[in-house]
Amino acid sequence: MPKALHTFSIPVMGTGHSIDSPIRVGPYGIDSVISIVDDLLIERIRKYYCQELGLPYNNIARNAEDGRARRITAYLDLVQKIVEKRFNTIRNQPFFENNDKAKYFNMLPDRSKLKELYNKLMKTKEGSLRDRLSCKLSRLMQPGSIDVNIMAKIDRTTYDKTGTPMSAEFSDASAALRGFAKSKLASGLVLSAGFNPRLYNYITKFKDFYRDAEGEIKKKIILKVSDFRSALIQGKYLAKKGLEVFEYRIESGLNCGGHAFPSEGHLMPTLLREFREKKDQLTKVVQPLIKKYYEENAGGFSDEWEISEPRLTVQGGIGTSGEAERLIKDFEMDSTGWGSPFLLVPEATTVDKSTRELLENAGEEELYISGVSPLGVPFNNLLNTGSMRWHQKRIDKGKPGSPCPKGFLKSNTEFTEQPICTASTQYQLLKLDQIAHSEMAEEEKEDKRKEVLDKACLCNHLGNGALINLGIIQEYRAPQAICPGPNIAWFDGEYSLLEMVDHIYGRRVSLVPAERPHMFANEIVLYVDYVEKLVEQHQNGKVNRKKLKKFKTNLERGMDYCLQIARKTPYKNENLQSIPEVVAPQRQRLSAIFDRLSIPV
Repeated sequence: MPKALHTFSIPVMGTGHSIDSPIRVGPYGIDSVISIVDDLLIERIRKYYCQELGLPYNNIARNAEDGRARRITAYLDLVQKIVEKRFNTIRNQPFFENNDKAKYFNMLPDRSKLKELYNKLMKTKEGSLRDRLSCKLSRLMQPGSIDVNIMAKIDRTTYDKTGTPMSAEFSDASAALRGFAKSKLASGLVLSAGFNPRLYNYITKFKDFYRDAEGEIKKKIILKVSDFRSALIQGKYLAKKGLEVFEYRIESGLNCGGHAFPSEGHLMPTLLREFREKKDQLTKVVQPLIKKYYEENAGGFSDEWEISEPRLTVQGGIGTSGEAERLIKDFEMDSTGWGSPFLLVPEATTVDKSTRELLENAGEEELYISGVSPLGVPFNNLLNTGSMRWHQKRIDKGKPGSPCPKGFLKSNTEFTEQPICTASTQYQLLKLDQIAHSEMAEEEKEDKRKEVLDKACLCNHLGNGALINLGIIQEYRAPQAICPGPNIAWFDGEYSLLEMVDHIYGRRVSLVPAERPHMFANEIVLYVDYVEKLVEQHQNGKVNRKKLKKFKTNLERGMDYCLQIARKTPYKNENLQSIPEVVAPQRQRLSAIFDRLSIPV
C-alpha cells in the first residue's frame, strides 16, 4: 500500500454512493472507500460491470455457502482489475497532450514531488533528458487505494435454513471481513461505528494483516475514531495481537454525513489538539506490544523492520481549501476526508439524478439530524427523498414500514425470538398496537407513534441511488435515501472531478460563497442544537445532571479554543471571522437553554 499521492481522500458514503468510486477516481491516483455492508447490492453492481465490460459473470446466489464473503471477494477483485486496467491505459498515454494523463498530473497537489517533476518535464525541451523524465514520471504513477469500510457494530447473527444460529465467523461483520481478507487487494480496512472485540479478534485469522518476511503489511487497519482515548485503547488492544493501526481517522461527531456519533461536547479543534499533543503515544505505547507479539508468536521482530507513526486524518464538514490547510498545517494532520461535496460530482459517486437535484437545491432547512435509523443513532437526512415519500405512502395506506428485504439492521427482540428491524412492517404494526393499548396520555402516545414511524429502510434504500444511476433499475421501483452532511448546503451545483479537486487545493475561485461559516463555527451550532435536545430529554428523566454539566463545560471550553484560532491569520478561503460571530450568540443561547429550564449545571 504505497504512500498516498493526494492530501485528501473520498470517505465511504452510505452503502451505495461510493460503491464504485475507486473505479471512477482510482485510475487518477485518488483514494476512496467502498462500503461492504450490503453484499446483495455489491453482487448487482458486479454483474453490471461484468456485462458492461464484457467480462464473465457467475452469479453467487443469496443462499450460497459462505455467499456473503464470496460476493464481497469477487467484487473487490473485479474492482481491482478494472482500476488497474484503466490506470495502465492512462499511464501509457503520451505526455504533452490534452488527455487523461495530463488530468492525472494536473490534479496532484502543487507541493507534491511528483507534481514538481511533472512541471519540470513540461518546461523541458525535446531530447534525452525529457525522455528520461517522461519514463521516470510514468514509472512513479500509481492508482488510488481501494479501501473498504465495515461498520463494526453492524454484526447481525445469521441463521441457517432450520433457524439455528450459525457460528460467529458467519456473522455479518465477520463475513464481510473475510470477504476483504480473501481478496487480492493491498489496501486499507476502515473499521467504524465502535469497538467490536469479536471482530477485532477475528482479524488475527488472516495473515495479510501481519508483516511478511520483508516487514510489509498487505492489508492495513484504519480506525475511525471520535477521540484520543478511544484511539489509544483500540490501538493497544490490536497491538497485543500483533496488529498495527496504519491510520486513525478522526471524524466530527455531528458535522458529518451518515450516522452521527456526538461526543460529550468535545468540539473538533479540541480533539485535534489532543491528538497533536499526544500522537507520539500512539507509537510509543504500542511498539513494545507489537515487538512482544512477534517475539512470542512469529520468531521475533526484525531490526530492519520499522514501526512508523500511524497517519492521522480528519473528516467531517470541511468545505474550503483554507480549512483543509489549517487542519494539515496547524493540527499536523496527514490528510483530510471530503465526503458530501463529492455527492455532486458524477465522475466520483453514484447518485441518481433526482436525488442529486435535491442536493443541489438543498439549504440548511432541508438538511437535518433525524431519527430514521433502525440503529437508534442520530442520522443525517435530506427532506423529500424518494425514501421519505415511499414511507409516507405506506403510512397513509395503513401499512407502515418496510417488508425488510435485506435485514442487515435486524436487532430488536421486543416481540420476537429472532431479531427483527424496527423499520419493518412487522415491528411497526406490533409496536403501534402496543402503544394504542397502553395507558399513556394521548399526547405521549402520539410522540411514541412518531418515533416508530420515523424509522426507514436504510439498508435497502441507501443503495437504490446507485442502481438507478447505473441504469440497473428504474426510479419508480427504487425509493432512494441519502445521508449528506450539513456542509453540502453551501454547494449548489453539479461539478466535474477537476473542479472539485481544484477547489480542495485552492486553485480556483471557491465553489462556496465567502460568507459560508467556518467548519468550526458550524459545528458549534450543531452541538448547541444537540445539547438543547439533551436538556429536553433531561426533563423526561432520561439524562442525568452530571452528563449535562460535563457536556456544557466541554462545549464552552471548545468555544474558548475556537476563539483563539479565530485570532490567527486566516488561510486562503478561510472564514475565521465567522467563528466569533457564532460563538457569542451560541454561548448566550447555551446559557439560556439551561436557565429557561431551571437546570443548575
